[in-house]
Formats: sequence, C-alpha cells, structure tokens
Amino acid sequence: MEIFDLIHRYGDLFYGVVAVWTFLEGETIVIFSGIAAREGVVNLTLLISCAWIGSFLGDQMYFMLGRHAGARMLNRYPRWQPGVDRALGLLEKYSTAFILSFRFIYGVRNFSSFAMGMSTLSWRRFAVLNFIAAGIWAACFAGAGYAAGAALQQVVGEMATAVTVGLLGVFILAAAVMGLVSWRRRRALAVPAVAAAVKAGPEAFSSSERRP
Repeated sequence: MEIFDLIHRYGDLFYGVVAVWTFLEGETIVIFSGIAAREGVVNLTLLISCAWIGSFLGDQMYFMLGRHAGARMLNRYPRWQPGVDRALGLLEKYSTAFILSFRFIYGVRNFSSFAMGMSTLSWRRFAVLNFIAAGIWAACFAGAGYAAGAALQQVVGEMATAVTVGLLGVFILAAAVMGLVSWRRRRALAVPAVAAAVKAGPEAFSSSERRP
C-alpha cells in the first residue's frame, strides 16, 4: 500500500504533521491516525505524544493571545463576544473541571483558551492543567481511532487495510486543504492583534487582567 509505505518512509514527517495539525485544529487527524496505528503503520505512543504536544502548545498560544491582546481583538471582532462570555461563565462555575474538559465541549472550545487568557486565571495554573488536559484528549481520540480500526477489522476482515488506506488518503488530502485555509484564516486574525499588542507595549499587559 503506497500511503502506508510513504508513512513508513517519512514517519518523522508524518508525526510532525500531526503535531502541527493539532496545534492549529482538532481531533480528526488523531482519530484517523489511530486507525492507522491499529494497522501497525503508526506508532500509537508517538502519535499520542505528538498530538499531546501540539494541542498543549496551541492552547497555550491562544491563552497568551487572549492575555496580551484579548480586549483589542474583541473590539475588532465583536462577534466573538458571546463565545467568550460563555467560556468565561463556564470557567467561573466549574473552574478546574472546565479547564480539563473544554476540548470536549463543542460550541465553546474554539474560544476557551483565548477567553481564559482574558480572565484572572494565572498562566502557571492554566499551563499545568492544560498539559494534563491535552494528554487526556490525545489519548482519548487516538484510542478511539485505534478502537475504530479494531472494529473495522472485525467487520471487513482482510479488506480492513485497504479501507483504512482509502480513508487515510482521502483524509490527508482534505486535511491539507482545510489546514491551508485554516492557517490563512487564523494568521489573518492573529497577526494584526499581536502586532497591535507589541506596539501598545505595557498598556496591553495592564489590560490583560480585566475581563471583557
């Protein structure tokens, strides 16, 4: 199978793609890679580790972006306000439980780390809990993919590898396109805010402790 051969040959690059993808986006690549791990093409431990690191660093970046440029970004993109308010409400109500679980909550997950950066939550506490949460998240979705691969093996038997190759090939193509679009969109949003925060200097930092 050519795709599996490519992954075997360029394994380090594939794990790098997983790390970058989880830094930018969500769990889809982790699930499909978990299926490939069931076929022995991807090392499950390395997969979880790369997804863990990528997810952790991605949310740390958005937390710091919220801390140092959150108010400016909300002024520029007021449509984010409802999502930020909801995330902050959940943080206030559930505290630690919310930090550990926000990756699993659709509807607020995209705003959560950014919103928490705008709260009075210390970055050290967020970093520790975010590290634990990222590990739980990576293990859950890689494990889900691995279990799906086992189920696929039971259903289609010897055709499981061929089906997995087909799914992985389609996903890699779709992921490349979606990743490029997402990267351009996020870059267009983040770069002006970061530049404004740097230009503002200490004022941006002083405003970071105030919630919207």
